[in-house]
Amino acid sequence: MPVSYPAHSSGAPTLVLGHGAGAGQMHPWMTHVARGLAERGVTVVTFNFPYIDAKRRVPDLAPKLEEAFRAVWLEAAANARGKIFAGGKSMGGRIASQAAARGLLDPSPAGLVFFGYPLHPPGKPAQRRDRHLADVGAPMLFLQGERDPFGTPEEMRELVADLSAADLEIIDDGDHSLVRPKRADPRGASIDHALDLAAAWITR
Repeated sequence: MPVSYPAHSSGAPTLVLGHGAGAGQMHPWMTHVARGLAERGVTVVTFNFPYIDAKRRVPDLAPKLEEAFRAVWLEAAANARGKIFAGGKSMGGRIASQAAARGLLDPSPAGLVFFGYPLHPPGKPAQRRDRHLADVGAPMLFLQGERDPFGTPEEMRELVADLSAADLEIIDDGDHSLVRPKRADPRGASIDHALDLAAAWITR
């Protein structure tokens, strides 16, 4: 069941946020990001992909994941009072982009936000997952950790340079979850910085 984290403003933009492959919507990372964005003026809607609710570890095939995103999108769009955005953490963001590229999201998103885009599996840079991005047809924001094995800063800069209306923010020393080593960032300031960037991009 989708969970909504409402912003205070009645006309706030809405972000439908898909989770990563390894954990569902109630993972601490997801709830922290959803609450943090709501505090920054963005209503957030999270949900579980079907395999999570079925207590399976392996994600469903892409068409089923995309259809799940579409179903939540339709409900969120019906309740939204401002612009509506799509995005997610890792796999959730990729599925959002694939659904948008296929025209499954109606109304079309005002933009997409990716928290750690999985450009390729770690150690397999030839297995790219970006061919569909040129068909998204909406502005995109990529928030990528400097140490992310799913897409290096150099790879992400090349990707964004080939896309229209795409922005990239590299989180210094961040990993795939945009987290810096605890000894260097015990309070998790890197996530808060990423949320500041995401909220500013969405609300501008």
